[in-house]
Amino acid sequence: MLKSSSVMLKVCLTSGLLLSSLLSPVSVVPLASKVLAAENVQAPAAALPKVKVIGTGGTISGKSQDETSFQNYKAGTLLIQDMVDALPNKDKIAEVTTSQFGNSGSSAYSMQDLYDLSLQVDEALKEQDGVVVTTGTDTMEEIAYFLDLTVQSPKPVVVTGSMRPWTVIGSDAQANLYNAIKLAGSGKTKYFGTVLMLNDTIHAAREVTKTNDYRTDTFESPQLGMFGFIDESNIRIYRAPARSFKPVDEWATPFDLTKIKKEDLPKVEIAVSYQGAGGEAIQGFVDGGAEGIVTAGTGAGGISKAMSEARQKAIEEKGVMFVTTTRTGSGSIYSGSKGVIAGDNLNPQHARIMLLVSLAFSKDFDTVKGWFDKYGAPQVDLTSK
Repeated sequence: MLKSSSVMLKVCLTSGLLLSSLLSPVSVVPLASKVLAAENVQAPAAALPKVKVIGTGGTISGKSQDETSFQNYKAGTLLIQDMVDALPNKDKIAEVTTSQFGNSGSSAYSMQDLYDLSLQVDEALKEQDGVVVTTGTDTMEEIAYFLDLTVQSPKPVVVTGSMRPWTVIGSDAQANLYNAIKLAGSGKTKYFGTVLMLNDTIHAAREVTKTNDYRTDTFESPQLGMFGFIDESNIRIYRAPARSFKPVDEWATPFDLTKIKKEDLPKVEIAVSYQGAGGEAIQGFVDGGAEGIVTAGTGAGGISKAMSEARQKAIEEKGVMFVTTTRTGSGSIYSGSKGVIAGDNLNPQHARIMLLVSLAFSKDFDTVKGWFDKYGAPQVDLTSK
């Protein structure tokens, strides 16, 4: 009887006929298992996403003086390959490879170094499904925004780091690296540009900023808020950047670094205004060869009389291009003037990156202003839908 039933079951499995009228539910499962096993039928294993981790150093690769030295450590000590090797269960989320770009604090890198880093990220994305870049947190937002503006591939790029060194108790380093790999491999931020992921939260490179020198929840996106967060296997995305709505052939910015040399990246500075601020800082930057200057003004971008006079002189005599921003930490600047571009809601350090990259590709004021409107302050517009 068993042999007869097995034959009948094999026929039914092939033809897709209902078996409940022939066999009881109890006998169907083991018989089906035997038939499938006999024929070596196996479900294909899902291929893991390929993620490359590019290490540049920072606190995340730091070695503390001892296990409880939260602030006493040497950044940029551990190698990224050793750090990735130490992560448990990574083989469950991605096929991970590594590359050691450098091993320094974030502020040690020049803009020319970031040029090389961006090209390395784009090169990796030709073969990888996503890239994670580990950096120090001090200038992480600037490194991330440079990548956001210049990487041409729409595949996920995730920048991460930590506020505590790898070897101290309670470090956030291992969790941040693991979750960054998970996020990059998930594909959920494809077409988002570069994102920053720390403390289980996901932020736009353009909007995020460091708000505290020690706390692990230091990174925030004023006014607009984070994209989402990671809770173990749950990756939640609740909003998307304007560029993710663009057609694929219009997604990339015009800032393709393969079309310029790293020496083309100009000198761009930031001048902060305050009560009674003099104009010497602006004059000094101009004398030092600055082609662009961002002013971090009071309130809605206001600068002192002396700074205003120095700015006007720099525009008229040297053709220096200016962007006006606010030092308040949030808010938007809408009005510019001759030689002065409104920085919208870019903070001073982000506006500097945008101006620097723009001036590398054009010295024409109207062109750069147009890029600030389109790429520096992208807005969601679905009115034509």
